[in-house]
Amino acid sequence: MASAFSVCALSENWRVIVPHGPGGNEAHGIDVKDPGCISLLFALMANLALLLNMARRLSFAIAQPITIVGWFISSVLLIALVIATTYGLTLPGQDRALTQAFYYAIIASGLYFLIAALMCVTVYGAYKGHYPQEFKLTMSQRTLMLQTISFMVYMLAGAAVYHRVEGWRFLDSLYFTNFTLLTVGIGSLAPKTHTGRALLFPFAIGGIVILGLVIGSIRSLVLERGKKKIGSRMVEKKRVQLLKKMHKKDQQKKLTPINGKKQADDLGMTERERRKSEFELMRQIQDQATQRQKWNALFVSGSAWLVLWLVGAVVFWKAEHQQEWSYFQALYFAYTSLLTIGYGDFTNFSNAGKPAFVFWSLLAVPTLTIVISNMGDTVVKSIRDLTDYLGEFTVLPGESPTKQRAKQLVTNVKSKFRGKEGREETMDEPPGMLGEKEGGSTQGIKGHTAMTGATDRLAGEGEKEELNAAGDAVKRGDEVSKVAHEYHYQLIREIRIVMKHLAENPPRKYTYEEWAWFLKLMGEDEDNQSFHRKPPIEVRNDYKGDREPDMQQGGMDDKMDEQRQWSWLGNRSPLMGDMGEADWVLERLSITLEKELKRQHKSRKDRGKGCIENDAKKVLPSDSGSSGTLETQKGAGDTG
Repeated sequence: MASAFSVCALSENWRVIVPHGPGGNEAHGIDVKDPGCISLLFALMANLALLLNMARRLSFAIAQPITIVGWFISSVLLIALVIATTYGLTLPGQDRALTQAFYYAIIASGLYFLIAALMCVTVYGAYKGHYPQEFKLTMSQRTLMLQTISFMVYMLAGAAVYHRVEGWRFLDSLYFTNFTLLTVGIGSLAPKTHTGRALLFPFAIGGIVILGLVIGSIRSLVLERGKKKIGSRMVEKKRVQLLKKMHKKDQQKKLTPINGKKQADDLGMTERERRKSEFELMRQIQDQATQRQKWNALFVSGSAWLVLWLVGAVVFWKAEHQQEWSYFQALYFAYTSLLTIGYGDFTNFSNAGKPAFVFWSLLAVPTLTIVISNMGDTVVKSIRDLTDYLGEFTVLPGESPTKQRAKQLVTNVKSKFRGKEGREETMDEPPGMLGEKEGGSTQGIKGHTAMTGATDRLAGEGEKEELNAAGDAVKRGDEVSKVAHEYHYQLIREIRIVMKHLAENPPRKYTYEEWAWFLKLMGEDEDNQSFHRKPPIEVRNDYKGDREPDMQQGGMDDKMDEQRQWSWLGNRSPLMGDMGEADWVLERLSITLEKELKRQHKSRKDRGKGCIENDAKKVLPSDSGSSGTLETQKGAGDTG
């Protein structure tokens, strides 16, 4: 945007002589020649260095100084020219005014300076070890960047075409393309020629499609990914607050793993029951943090929208002083434009008002999108729930009796206040082969669905191979191989089922019994305190030295190839971090299967089977005998 506005600043002269007589105003002034500047060249060099760094063609240490210095130089050059132009504005016997290009230069210089200052903060944070010294753009970030560039280029190209076809000034054409593509439709400019009107058909639909893609990317990146990041921080904050509160109330015994029957009797619960209470506390923390994050997001985005409205009205009020607008009229114009109503009864005519409107509207569209989305998660959802409840008691009664619906309503309200969102606390059977929990839509991406289908077929083949191998082992009387192959079969089966959970919306949340079953398949046991630890309050969360931060999600250390002790309320909990629960389970089950297959291959090579038998018995009951696969699974489920 800064580079596009810099192009606008160089497209026309910065001063005009206002003609005397009726109808004379700055919009129809006579140009005064001004020298050009090289600020755009420095800005393009800075942008090139940043792109090369993102493409890993230029190191962080080299690219960042070039980028920061280039943007600062561009900003300083534009500011110096702005000051010089303003100083020489008034001459005896002439009425001079500033053009739209001058105001675009002010906006561009401000953006360059702001971006360079933010980059300084980024470099400082990287060298202090708060995050890696590199830019790793995700696919969503790359898509948003390319779509934003495409939209700006499309708008500038459209302005150049209408400048040629309609004979307008280039910056007036840009003003027209801006309120056309943003669907504001102010109406102060409209095509007069048949060519211009004919070009509007493809131009408008193409620009609106690109704008829709940009808004979709903003929603995907800023809202969905941003919510995960902010939500994780809120969960961590709530977790620390809860642990400090429990320490003050001397409830630390509930956080310490139970070792032995005497300690269990003193505490009045088993290790599994203590772990379940930890899990339920963590779920409450998650739910409370999620609700708070949603309302905080609505407050922040709503405040940004309100500031845009009120401050924008002040800018238009001052810019359109020749039209003698009152502040209320400017507020009315800003409101109808911000909501893309665009009545056209008020419009910008000044050289300051048009550039301000272009910049302001480009900020307003994504802000309005975020506000509407956040309202859907909070206000709209509450109104919809209230409407459904009222409908059940009035015009659209359900099948359940009124008394039962009233009790359910009270239960749901209580669960809302407790932050549990009506979630089921128990489960009769583990997931996968022992039962599939209903609920949750599977509206995934088409490509993801196709990939899942192909992987599902491969997993099905793997299941058949392991079952056939288990059957062959039974015929040979090889009990060890039978148990091992049944273990592999269960891992593959669970992987196949968990993959279907990845596309669910909202994301799948597993109950404690489901987690206990998955962890048992991974070689852990919720009854065994050797895998558990007391949750720490403060953890290391930086990249200093060669060590990774201690905020890694989950209990398995892939680099050390060993199991790490963890707590449901600790920083290593699978419920912490940005990774979804289904993603975490799938990754860990896949790692477990891979290690088991490698171990089996090595065991066959060494002609020894003891290690397979020991690992398989961690998951499967020792008395499985020849009871068959289903019975073996039920035994494991009952044990877990």
